[in-house]
Amino acid sequence: MPDRCACRGLASLSIAAFAFFSIVLFGLPLCAHSQQTEPASPVTPPAPPDTRVTALPTLDELESQGAVIGAIGIINGNVFDTSDPKEDRALFRLANSLRFHTRQDVIRRQLLFKSGSRLSVRLIQESERILRSNHYIYDAKIVPVNYHDGVVDLEVRTRDVWTLKPGISFGRSGGQNSTRFELEESNLLGWGKEITFSHDSNVDRAETMVRYTDPQVFGSWVGLTAGYSSNSDGQERELSLSRPFYAFDTRRAAGISGLDWDRVDSLYNLGEVVEKFAHAQKRFQVFGGYSKGVTNGWVQRLTYGVAYESDTFTAIPDPLSAPVLPENRKFVYPFVGYDWVQERFEKRHNQSQIGRTEDVFTGAFLRTFLGLAGTAFGSDRNALMLGLQGGGSFESADASTTLLLSSQGAARIESGALRNASLQTDARFYWRMTERQLLFGALTGVVTKDLDEDQQLVLGGDEPGLRNPVLEGPGLRAPLIRPDIVSLRGYPLRYQDGASMALLTVEHRYYTPWYLFRILYVGGAAFADVGRTWGRGTTGAASDGLLKDVGFGLRLGNSRSAFGSVIHVDLAFPIGGPSNIDKVQFIVETKASF
Repeated sequence: MPDRCACRGLASLSIAAFAFFSIVLFGLPLCAHSQQTEPASPVTPPAPPDTRVTALPTLDELESQGAVIGAIGIINGNVFDTSDPKEDRALFRLANSLRFHTRQDVIRRQLLFKSGSRLSVRLIQESERILRSNHYIYDAKIVPVNYHDGVVDLEVRTRDVWTLKPGISFGRSGGQNSTRFELEESNLLGWGKEITFSHDSNVDRAETMVRYTDPQVFGSWVGLTAGYSSNSDGQERELSLSRPFYAFDTRRAAGISGLDWDRVDSLYNLGEVVEKFAHAQKRFQVFGGYSKGVTNGWVQRLTYGVAYESDTFTAIPDPLSAPVLPENRKFVYPFVGYDWVQERFEKRHNQSQIGRTEDVFTGAFLRTFLGLAGTAFGSDRNALMLGLQGGGSFESADASTTLLLSSQGAARIESGALRNASLQTDARFYWRMTERQLLFGALTGVVTKDLDEDQQLVLGGDEPGLRNPVLEGPGLRAPLIRPDIVSLRGYPLRYQDGASMALLTVEHRYYTPWYLFRILYVGGAAFADVGRTWGRGTTGAASDGLLKDVGFGLRLGNSRSAFGSVIHVDLAFPIGGPSNIDKVQFIVETKASF
């Protein structure tokens, strides 16, 4: 399925329209050069003079003293803080009034502690991370506000963002345009539900889609996702209902999910489609999970279940229809997975985001997956399904440099031989040069062996790697380390095809003090990308050798909206590239990272 989280190629015009009317109608300042470069925290009523308030122990001290949690107050700040003169504007007050505030119960039921329980710094910090993971909350902080007789009162301070996204979006990446018409609400009636109606046209297909997501059905930790899309090349239906390991100390998990997706897949060479075929993909999984909880900072989890996977390929009436179709596949198998995860996070600012609190995983993790497919279960062949994820973080004593490493691999063993095997490793290096400057380096490498004919390893103006996930399942959830997405920005989409690839990116990031219209944080970057593929890929084309580009760009971090973290506007220049590609690539896209 397409990576919906990255929202590649989209830059919302509604943000620009909002900023334009702010200037024209209300004369808002273009920039704020004050020392405060982050949005103001929700303002609480001033506390009366009280030594118990002004001399409160720290959370660590309260925990060591065995403090018990008393009252838990919820203060949910508006999108715009009108107590700040810079945000006390008619349009901002109107924006605050034209939205549903996140209900206090929605925030309260995501807390991992309650009144009467012993205070735990670990649970408070994890509750903050859970709250910040919601699209509709900009930031969250939990602080003690009163302490007496061994009882501490806590206050949960959050700030909402604008969650209704109507309008038209446009993007350009790798020489290809994309458009999107949408109506999306990620905090329906303040209950934290998400509903989307959209029409999306991109290089792969035109898609008309409706989706509903409820992360906490009836206030529980059970999540529901249901979606349907009618596409230019078929249709897609998805449904999942699951209770995940929502916290580190969660002891049990279970779920069921299904996907039915009919589409046309394309294989690329030098940025052009060379083969097409129809692909009917069906997936079904039911799983359970068990954990003993956190022990000495680590958690171990067992997952188990049954999976069904079917891929059927047919020819299409098109001049580029594949002369030889991929082999049909059907696997039915029980599986088991085991995870080791270290509970270790740090809060950062201006690393992969602009102006936002970032919860960076700085621990280590290892996840394994094993499935046994057999004809006795209904598979069309016998196979051993393998999956692996792992990673870790390393940083200097003063935290000025950080290295994040992650790997993920998957394969099948059929008749004693590896089939459809891939291993991808990502290294991300961050060097904090000054308060506002950061040097970023990224290295991505992928090796494959005997890929299925519908799989393709590509390198170009979009995210490198396999175009379709080799293996998905509850045993291989999204990696805890989410590396910043990089690409070969000076070249068309899906330009090189190969059996293995490597991509190196170096980027000098600058985080300015500018805060445009009290909506957009401004940053900039100068970058260089170098990469290539090796071997003959799915299409049989040979590698063109080393590809290089340099460029620079603007970054706009949206502090008021739940949609799209960082807008990228880049100019990239290929170095020594072939004469048939543009000498300048103009890129507009929205990413989850800088």
